[in-house]
Amino acid sequence: MEGFDIRAPKGQKKNKRLGRGVGSGHGKTAGKGNKGQKARAGGGVRLGFEGGQMPLFRRIARRGFSNYPFKKEFQVVNIIDLNRFADGQTVNPTSLAALGLAHKKNVPVKILGNGELTKKLQVEGVRVSASAREKIAAVGGVVKDLPAVAGREPRQSAREKSRASGGKSAKSPAVKSTGAAGADEAK
Repeated sequence: MEGFDIRAPKGQKKNKRLGRGVGSGHGKTAGKGNKGQKARAGGGVRLGFEGGQMPLFRRIARRGFSNYPFKKEFQVVNIIDLNRFADGQTVNPTSLAALGLAHKKNVPVKILGNGELTKKLQVEGVRVSASAREKIAAVGGVVKDLPAVAGREPRQSAREKSRASGGKSAKSPAVKSTGAAGADEAK
């Protein structure tokens, strides 16, 4: 190796040193331009701010429903990956994590039916798609379903509730009561 062949390690990038003289290329205004709110220390406006004009996200009408806050995220494991297990072995979240197939904690696992299975396995503690369930059963394996959450029934829509109660509202019919005035008239 010659002395002139020395290079900085790859990925080693110098910091952009701002405000260190005009010769640096980032001197004087330090890349912030001339004056204005964005040139000041701590300056700038919040995301989506349009200078007082009604911002785009408020100008556009809100329509429909987004399921995004309620989405269920799963770690997907294809059935072909289960061939890494030995014959007769139990497949559960911890054994999948040990093989590096499902490594996220607190995120449920779902086995999908992509590929073919050659091993007879016992699957428990994970969600299994219908096609994967058939393939596991075809090889002689067993799928133990996750226990249902106690005390939770599927939600009914308002229409289903009204149909179940015979089309009438759940409120009891109003009963006319004769007050003190009614009692006096009866005498």
